[in-house]
Amino acid sequence: MDEKILSAIERHQAAAAALAADHSAIKAIAEALSKTALAGGKILICGNGGSAADSQHIAGELVGRFKKERRAIAAVALSADTSILTCLGNDYGFDRVFERQVEALGRPGDLLLAISTSGSSANVLKAVLKAREAGLVTVGFFGKSGGAILPHCDLAFLAPETDTPRIQEMHILAAHIICELVEDAVALAPSRNP
Repeated sequence: MDEKILSAIERHQAAAAALAADHSAIKAIAEALSKTALAGGKILICGNGGSAADSQHIAGELVGRFKKERRAIAAVALSADTSILTCLGNDYGFDRVFERQVEALGRPGDLLLAISTSGSSANVLKAVLKAREAGLVTVGFFGKSGGAILPHCDLAFLAPETDTPRIQEMHILAAHIICELVEDAVALAPSRNP
C-alpha cells in the first residue's frame, strides 16, 4: 500500500515539475480565455466523466469567482444539463451531445474548451469540429499524446503524463492557474457597465 501511495505522489510531482519547466501552453490558453472574456464572448466547456466534472468545476470558477470579486464571466459546461444531454443522446446519439450544444450556443468570438484525457473522445471531437465551423476559438486539454482532436485545436495543453489520474490532476492544476490569470485580467479591466 505504501509503495502505491508513494508512486502516485512521485508521478504527480514529476508531472508538476514538467509543467513548471514549460508552462507556455498554460500562458497562451489563459491569454485566449482572457481575450474572449474581455470581449464579452462565452466560454463553452465539454468533456466526459472526470473531464465532465472538470468542465463544471471550471465553469463554476469563471461564472462565480476564483479568489477575488469581479464581474461574472460567461461560461457554460455542456455536460451539466441532464435534460439536454438525454434528449440529444436519445435523438441524435451520444457522439453528438456536445456538437449540437455548440451549434445552438456557440458564436464567433466564443471559445470552446474541450477536455479529453485520451484526446480521442468522439463526442468531444465532433464538438471541436463544429466549433471550428462556427468560428469559435478551439482549445484542448489532453494527455501527453494529444490524440485525434489535437490537430483541430487552435491551442492545446498536453498534460505531461500517460496515466489517466495523473492527466486529470494536471488538467485541474492548469485550469486553476488559468482561472486565476483570467480572473486577474477581468478584474483589472474597466467595467463594461455605463
